[in-house]
Amino acid sequence: MNLKIRLSYTDRIGIVADISKKLADNALNIIFMEVVRKDNHAVVYLEIEGPGRADNPDTFIRQLQETDGIREIDFIDTLPQEEREDRFRVVLDNISDGVISIDRDGKVTTINRVACRVYGCRPGDIIGRSIRRIDLPQYPILDCLDGHSLKNVKQNLIAPHGRYQYLSTCRPIRDTSGMIVGAVEFAKDMQEIKQMARSYSDPSLATFSDIIGKNPTIKAAIAFAQKISSTDSPVAIRGSSGTGKELFAKAVHMASNRPGRFIPINCAALPDPLLESELFGYESGAFTGSRKEGKAGLFEIAHDGTVFLDEIADMSLASQAKLLRLIQEGAVRRLGGNREIPINARIITATNKNLEQRVEEESFRKDLYYRISVLPIHIPPLSQRADDIPLLVDHFLFRLTHTLDEKMPALTPQAYDKLNRHHWPGNIRELKNVVERAAIFCDGPVIDVDSIFFSHEMQNIPLPVQDDSRLNRHPLKEQVAELEKKIIISTLKKATTIRQSAKLLGLSHPALINKMKKYRIKKTTQITVQGGTP
Repeated sequence: MNLKIRLSYTDRIGIVADISKKLADNALNIIFMEVVRKDNHAVVYLEIEGPGRADNPDTFIRQLQETDGIREIDFIDTLPQEEREDRFRVVLDNISDGVISIDRDGKVTTINRVACRVYGCRPGDIIGRSIRRIDLPQYPILDCLDGHSLKNVKQNLIAPHGRYQYLSTCRPIRDTSGMIVGAVEFAKDMQEIKQMARSYSDPSLATFSDIIGKNPTIKAAIAFAQKISSTDSPVAIRGSSGTGKELFAKAVHMASNRPGRFIPINCAALPDPLLESELFGYESGAFTGSRKEGKAGLFEIAHDGTVFLDEIADMSLASQAKLLRLIQEGAVRRLGGNREIPINARIITATNKNLEQRVEEESFRKDLYYRISVLPIHIPPLSQRADDIPLLVDHFLFRLTHTLDEKMPALTPQAYDKLNRHHWPGNIRELKNVVERAAIFCDGPVIDVDSIFFSHEMQNIPLPVQDDSRLNRHPLKEQVAELEKKIIISTLKKATTIRQSAKLLGLSHPALINKMKKYRIKKTTQITVQGGTP
């Protein structure tokens, strides 16, 4: 017989002794006992086992009901300790680091899911047994039983599923008196550390955590992309303009752990001869104007990395044929050369066009279509994930205000309503522009509907002048110049530097300098304007 019981008492001295005697009289063992006291109330949790005097527990339950101060007796399924252990287990199993702990004798007391996967064992096979049953080259955790602590010690492990490199941090576990009663080890994956380092050292790269959204469609796209990242197969990203295809491509590259570079190229932005020379490279004297020493192509430069071919639907048939040959042969031949150069770069393509229709129209090769469409990722448009708009707005506002070191403004319900009613043909890129524009035009801590302007509404922006009737008598060119000057001054006041202002306005730094000279605007502590409108 095994039972779990909760006893409720009016608190007094001797409750535990009385309960223990009743159980002993019935030949029952106490497996677990916990007493919780609050004010004049005491709750005793019990787990008991034993044959007892009968299979029916009524006898000792009646005896417990006779103890002084008893209020209530309940049979329960889970003890508080078990609930705490379950919560602790959930936390441990959701930590990305491997965690293992031992007692004073070196026996494993805790091991989480990550550590089990790395060491190739199951909790039931190792908990309660010596840690040396795990075949490790070193056991730094055992040194902690002598009071030592270790931090970020590099370890190499040949596990059943391959080689595993990690940084080990070990600490002794002490009781309230300071006595060492065990030790714990945290193991952080070296690949994960390298990926984080690359992400921070190169801001142009991105991870899946940079993709904002909770809508099921975008979450499904992210989950699929994460699943295929570690493969070498070509990836085809499909989605409307502005949905974040390059962001997905960068995240796939980062998650692939490829040591090489991420090389993006827009196939629609370059004429055919220049595209081929960029992709495949050329030898010395290949064509007029070429470098004397020749040039390596992007596929060579991206060795062990990723080549991202954006707008691949606009690639000419001639370039498509050479790309197909490169994929089939795993080698590239430079323009004007006859030597095959092996390449090991993953190919990710992207387009917002209908490739199937292009194949039917014979403007895109069918054999190349099947070669690059091994792993397709479909990114939903913003119109299909409108519930992500608040998350994206907060994300863009945070980045903008963090750069300018300002307090982040909040949107009114009316402003959000206007955003939600828009159909977003430019998708996330359009939303980003609208949010940055609103942050510039709003004058206080709140962005209201009158600061939300879509591209087709830009001509309706109210001019910040005192006398509209006087302004309307000026030629259109002067009115536009006045508006441009006011916007530049407003942005310069918000930004800390001219370079930040240029970024907010979507201009290059020299372009903004030229406009400031044109309107005789000086960036000082207080914005000053010399003279009037030119």
